[in-house]
Amino acid sequence: MNGMGVRSTVEQVLALAPDETARRAGSRLGTTGPWSDTGCGDGAVWGLCRDGDGTAHRTVVDTAGPAYAYACDCPADPPPCAHALGLLLLRASDGTAFEESAVPDWAGRRLAERRAGGEGVADPEAARRRAERRAARITSGARELEQRLTDLLRGGLAAAGQSGYGLWEETAARMVDAQAPGLAGRVRELGAIPGSGPGWPVRLLEECALTHLLDRAWLAADRLPAPFATTVRTRVGLPAPVSGAPVRDHWLILAQYDTGDTRLTTRRVWLYGTAGGRTALVLSYGAAGRAPRLSLPVGAVLDGELTPHGGSGQLRAEPGERFVPVGGPAAPPPGGPVGAALDAYGRALREDPWLDAWPVTLDRVVPARAEYGWQLADADGREALPLTPEARSRPGLWRLVALSGGAPVTVFGECGHRGFTPLAAWSPETPTETVPLV
Repeated sequence: MNGMGVRSTVEQVLALAPDETARRAGSRLGTTGPWSDTGCGDGAVWGLCRDGDGTAHRTVVDTAGPAYAYACDCPADPPPCAHALGLLLLRASDGTAFEESAVPDWAGRRLAERRAGGEGVADPEAARRRAERRAARITSGARELEQRLTDLLRGGLAAAGQSGYGLWEETAARMVDAQAPGLAGRVRELGAIPGSGPGWPVRLLEECALTHLLDRAWLAADRLPAPFATTVRTRVGLPAPVSGAPVRDHWLILAQYDTGDTRLTTRRVWLYGTAGGRTALVLSYGAAGRAPRLSLPVGAVLDGELTPHGGSGQLRAEPGERFVPVGGPAAPPPGGPVGAALDAYGRALREDPWLDAWPVTLDRVVPARAEYGWQLADADGREALPLTPEARSRPGLWRLVALSGGAPVTVFGECGHRGFTPLAAWSPETPTETVPLV
């Protein structure tokens, strides 16, 4: 790990791209397929990349300092080129592709030239100019999306069910061109709502309102409180900065599960600090169809450091270099009734209105059937939370029902506007044995 220097996340690497063309080309090269002779050492990574026409390019990136230095045989200008981006993306998603070794002569020479001449170095001024250009593109995209939403409401929501998905996909593509992947994702979600079942016009209006709110927040980001402005930038699609001091604790691994699309596999790992009481989310990425590099055993207690990201909620964090197993199993996070979970989600929404779900622990709840499907109800029958459609279709539901046997259990999961997704559970008979539900 030390030979590779500081490891960036996929988001941070994509933010280095000088333009959208380089970003797309780099994404295509961020898998093991095009690469050979990869390695790492002395704070650098290198490899040989073959393009689709068979042309080979030797690429090396210096990752030891606060700014990257790039060197590649290709003529791309300005740096970083698509090959350098692809190499860094491969490193971010699959560290096992790089074996530590001595720096090859060609890589050493190219790095020495770059370090001496300053070419290819991502200096702060160049980074500032790139950030300004990207912000201008996002602003243009946000204004265009505002006009699209205005036209939709003027024409009536009923018309959205007749225009088909193509117009939404075209708008999403425009947001991608504007380097606002967060807005693009929201537009694609809007396009999937019309005709999706009873009540879809209401759902479409709600999601349009949230998208409009995000647009307006971006356009006024310079007047927002700093933590909320960071949340807005993250929701639009800019990388979330790592900020604050590392938090050292004994972390109970609560849950781990993957989601994916045609480009990326995202792994979500929930952790709970047994001493400090902090709940944290660690994200790890892999190329489509490949498992992300980070894997932590659910139910284990590990000693290590997490550094929180900026933003209002500050749940997401970056792990340190090492996590060491310690002691035996640990008790789950302190829980409460359904009402307390809903209150916690409501408070979180005040800081991040676009939040889909919030981590909560339900104490003394019983899985039970209702007319609309399964729910988790307080043992005294006072309140209940419906399970999300995804949770109702997973085998983990039946594991939870079997664990309960009609008796109250403790359940950790994600509480959101679509319901509750259970991720782990504990029974009163074995209160320190974490049962994974995903």
